[in-house]
Amino acid sequence: MDIPPSDTLPGSDLAVARRVLATEAEGLGLLAAALDERFPRAVSLLAGTTGRVVVTGMGKSGHVARKIAATLASTGTPALFVHPAEASHGDLGMMVPGDAVLALSNSGETPELADLVAHTRRFALPLVAITGREASALARAADVVLLLPPAPEACPMGLAPTTSTTLQMALGDALAVALLTRRGFTPADFRVFHPGGRLGAQLSRVRDLMHGGAEMPLAPPAMRMDAALVAMTQKRFGCLGIVEGGRLVGVITDGDLRRALQPGGPGAATFLERRAAEVMTRTPRTIGPDALAGEALRLMNQHAITALFVVDQAGAPIGILHVHDLLRAGVA
Repeated sequence: MDIPPSDTLPGSDLAVARRVLATEAEGLGLLAAALDERFPRAVSLLAGTTGRVVVTGMGKSGHVARKIAATLASTGTPALFVHPAEASHGDLGMMVPGDAVLALSNSGETPELADLVAHTRRFALPLVAITGREASALARAADVVLLLPPAPEACPMGLAPTTSTTLQMALGDALAVALLTRRGFTPADFRVFHPGGRLGAQLSRVRDLMHGGAEMPLAPPAMRMDAALVAMTQKRFGCLGIVEGGRLVGVITDGDLRRALQPGGPGAATFLERRAAEVMTRTPRTIGPDALAGEALRLMNQHAITALFVVDQAGAPIGILHVHDLLRAGVA
């Protein structure tokens, strides 16, 4: 079957896509402008919860609610999704004193939410509503209402939830980020909930990946270069750390060797008799053991190097990290 190019169709695909994105972007602008003192009240209510944030919604709002629950849980706010229809058949038992409820319904009249909302009122569970109608049953029952602005749906019929679900999702993200900011949530905290995949790898600490002890290629400044070359070859990191008084004072890399042996420099025999201190690069790039692996990768890329010595606060070398270590860990 031959399909004509989209630009020959009445209402081209690109034009439709751009109109949808423009409509939803305009809705987001309206939402940002409409936020008022009720938003920080909602954040305070959720932040003060001693239990979990129970997020609920039906249909498309339910799919958005699942994502909001996942975002909250992964950023330090214990949360779970409860399906409102299943709640009426026993899952209300998942909601316990100390929990708070975040309910999503654009109309605010979703019948499946009735039993769950009644449960929050019966057991005094705080209720935050995200809805598009302030006079709706859900809004009237809620402790705090986060009102969606009257933005048109991107669907040409104005029926399919499009702009409204985008606004719900964005408002959920805003709540999650406001909560993590209040809690002082750190990258280290983030890693606790994201140990898998590349994100977890980038949030690993340098100390978890570095080589230490006898694996480090180290030498004193007075070592002759013939011995220094042997030490570099044995350790296979492509560099040699120069240590004086317990501190890392320089590094010799393959690049330093090439520069020292370039035409016009000393001959090979003379070069081998030189001391490490004469060849080394002073004040080398280093990193601390508690830095994130992602930061180590950034430094290597920024300075076009393949290894970093890890030093303590006194400048003493305690490890070495190679780009291959980051590759194996899935950071790069």
